[in-house]
Amino acid sequence: MADISAALVVKLRKMSGQGMMDCKKALQETDGDVEKAMDLLRKKGLATLAKRAGRDTSEGLVVGKTSTDGKTAALATLCCETDFVAKSDDFVATAKSLTDFALACPKDEGIESILETSVDGKTFNDLLTEIVSKTGEKTQVGDYIKYKLDGPGLISTYIHFNEKVGTMLQVDTSNDEIADAEAIKQAASDISMHITATKPLALNKDQIDPETLEREKAIFAEQVKGKPANIIDKIVEGKMNKFYAENCLLQQPFVKDDSKSVEQVLDEAAKQAGGQAKIRRFVRFEVG
Repeated sequence: MADISAALVVKLRKMSGQGMMDCKKALQETDGDVEKAMDLLRKKGLATLAKRAGRDTSEGLVVGKTSTDGKTAALATLCCETDFVAKSDDFVATAKSLTDFALACPKDEGIESILETSVDGKTFNDLLTEIVSKTGEKTQVGDYIKYKLDGPGLISTYIHFNEKVGTMLQVDTSNDEIADAEAIKQAASDISMHITATKPLALNKDQIDPETLEREKAIFAEQVKGKPANIIDKIVEGKMNKFYAENCLLQQPFVKDDSKSVEQVLDEAAKQAGGQAKIRRFVRFEVG
């Protein structure tokens, strides 16, 4: 067995981020070849991933990042098994790196596409293997999506202080000056926080899954069965209108002022800015 110097162990530790004993053992098994030792440590991570494939990853972080020009933004989640690991420096650093891969990813959604994306000569899949080697826990990307502006507007991201819930919102405006107005920026920020708190199902009723609507109607009809048909129809219609107000973002009462709907809040901000604005889309990710 090769005589492994402390300096060589330290070098591998700096390269890999692994523990001293793991690095020394890898170097001993590869006769002091640092590159082969790095490969061995990566294989260890892959073996751990395979071994823990069925484990639940209900902890982790929501991360987001906006490009320097403000025209592209991404939101993603990195998930692990325990809150202890989710709070570790290595996991937090990997989650932060995920945002760079998200912005660099050639596709706007799809976990496989972000895993295969390369930054500075490494894919994010490589980083996953490394973090698994360090923590011994199954770690995976839970969600990923990227928004790009194709006209005047802005993208707002909000991540709750616990970093387990986050929202991304795209607002289209009549021109760039309106998008840059403080009133619009504030409204977009407030609505992003609103989405995080209220969990809307869709932007409006047209975007709600038809099966969901039929299921709700059936439940409401069952609740009032036995009444005359015309009465049932009116009651169901009223309950569905309430359902829309509770679950469609534009109709929801605004959390900061429930006398207004979210749509009214944005309309007022646009009027104040001297133009028009509308919500194009949103997404909400939550870990756990």
